Amino acid sequence: MSKGTIRSLLARDKRADRVVPPSGYTAQLTIFVSGAMGFLAVFALALSLASGRLADRWASELAGAATLRINAPAEQLAAQTEAALTVLSQTPGVASARALSAEEQVALLSPWFGADLPLDTLPIPQLIEIIEGEPGLDAAGLRLRLGAEVPGAVLDDHSRWRKPLVEAANSLRRLGWVSILLIGGATAAMITLAANASLAANAQIIEVLRLVGARDSFIARAFVRRFTYRAFFGALVGMLFGMTGVLLLPEASQEGGFLTGLGFKGLGWLLPALIPLLGAAVAFLATWTAAVRKLKELS
Repeated sequence: MSKGTIRSLLARDKRADRVVPPSGYTAQLTIFVSGAMGFLAVFALALSLASGRLADRWASELAGAATLRINAPAEQLAAQTEAALTVLSQTPGVASARALSAEEQVALLSPWFGADLPLDTLPIPQLIEIIEGEPGLDAAGLRLRLGAEVPGAVLDDHSRWRKPLVEAANSLRRLGWVSILLIGGATAAMITLAANASLAANAQIIEVLRLVGARDSFIARAFVRRFTYRAFFGALVGMLFGMTGVLLLPEASQEGGFLTGLGFKGLGWLLPALIPLLGAAVAFLATWTAAVRKLKELS
């Protein structure tokens, strides 16, 4: 279908507009379905973009860090910690390493045990934060050396639980895009049903138009134009309501984590503006296909 044909289909034609009733249950169904799908598409898009940001953040923040845990009796803990720091300072790929203070370890445990945790009376291991540098950390080689020189050291390079987290976030991103595709398919199906119902209800009018010389292309243009405009208006209203809902969501915060970051960032706020255009395009293709097929059946 050429651009000229599309422009002619969408161009204003008062004679053709009289062919399709301006109201009725098909008009209400088209506007309602388009609005509901536009509303849901905003949140599916927000979920997909937020999941993508989360996956990128987890991948970047956790990839360059590791944790060393020193499990040793209280009288040996300081000595083994010092030995571990010495080994790390001599290891290629370690940009920096530092032992967490008692206050920092309490802060890490407070979400589970409370802020008044008596750290001095509990056998809590010493944690060492490792920041990787070039050319990268050889975790296997470092474990072997630590095993020989620091018996109580356990290295966690975060790979065991980083990968599932990133994969989960990427799965949510894919789920968001799949949801958008399903929304588009459901919109096309509903508009096709509405267009078929409208064509069938106006079968007698179509027959009269044919008798007076109207071509099927003229009749199809009337239905395509009316349903496309209805879908665009409904999707626009649904998109505006969806954007209002996104604006009312809590802003991203460390305490709330992922659940408070389901908004748009930067130029991402412009993406929902495509939803009414895509809704109109889906309605255009669905109605054109339905009109051509139905008019052949009515011949």
